[in-house]
Amino acid sequence: MRVLLAICLTLVSTLVFAVDDGAKLQPGNLFPKVKLETSMGDIVVELDRIKAPITSNNFLLYVDKRSYEDTIFHRVIKDFVVQGGGYDKEFNTKPVMKTIFNESGNGNKNEIYTLAMARENDPHSAGRQFFFNMNDNPSLDPGRKWGYAVFGRVVNGMEVLDKIAAVETHVDPTWGWPDVPKEPVILKKATLLPQEF
Repeated sequence: MRVLLAICLTLVSTLVFAVDDGAKLQPGNLFPKVKLETSMGDIVVELDRIKAPITSNNFLLYVDKRSYEDTIFHRVIKDFVVQGGGYDKEFNTKPVMKTIFNESGNGNKNEIYTLAMARENDPHSAGRQFFFNMNDNPSLDPGRKWGYAVFGRVVNGMEVLDKIAAVETHVDPTWGWPDVPKEPVILKKATLLPQEF
């Protein structure tokens, strides 16, 4: 019985650590900033831990593990979204550490230059992929159905995003995916910036 209890406690503590790992980064900072170094320039985003703590901490977990390095922006639709974080340059799927609760009802809107989580049909299927809104996209906000959780906004590098959103895209000949940049746009590095006091 004691062995079983010890195993259960170990599993629970491991799960709690995995879930809270991003929360351990700058824990007193409600609006941490992350610099995204892309092949087309740098973008700085400010996360919103007040309205989207689960989503922000999840994003920070991938940043801390350097898991976004050398990924691509695989879906670019002018005046709609720039999406990335899920695939490497060879279109191999990057591992998802966990899926998270959908915080789309937090009051943040899918407005231009905001940062939101991508997901599948299951409203709570977001893992690592994110997107930038390149327009005001009220159709992505919650209503009678779950929306897409906005957890940050761009504070520097809007012109870089505009350049990315304007790249030429096609249907990828290998995978058959639409809206893939003809010339890969790479997220080279993501770094949590020092906390401002």
